Amino acid sequence: MASRTTDIVEIGQTCARYSVIMTQSDLSDLLSVFTPDGTYSAFGDTYPLSEFPDLVEAAPKGLYLTGPPAITFTGDDTATGVTPLCFVIDRTHDQRIGYYNDTYERTAGGWRIRTRSMTFIRRNGEHNHGIPHAHKNAATPPTPSTPPASA
Repeated sequence: MASRTTDIVEIGQTCARYSVIMTQSDLSDLLSVFTPDGTYSAFGDTYPLSEFPDLVEAAPKGLYLTGPPAITFTGDDTATGVTPLCFVIDRTHDQRIGYYNDTYERTAGGWRIRTRSMTFIRRNGEHNHGIPHAHKNAATPPTPSTPPASA
């Protein structure tokens, strides 16, 4: 088994690849950072991986500036993590801040994100993920067509 240091580096690189893919808007490799049964949660909804590209397409574009994840191992091949995020919208330079709560799983292809849930830090200091952005440039996120199976 690989050392925990190697695992931490690999999980960090998976999260970094996600941020670069999102920043460069090159969605061709987006699903590769997730497990096949991966999900993304935001705005009070959970999106199966098959619908995540539509959600990303509907969102504003910009810089996804993330810090390294704080990782807790929950088994030999599983972990959880929290990754801070500052998103800067490209056309206005308005910002959204918050963090991802993740679960990670070691696969045959290496460590991947299994679940990613966005929590926004609002101007009033509240931390939540269940309401859409109150921003004039925010796109309305699509509604998931089917709820994913429970993790």
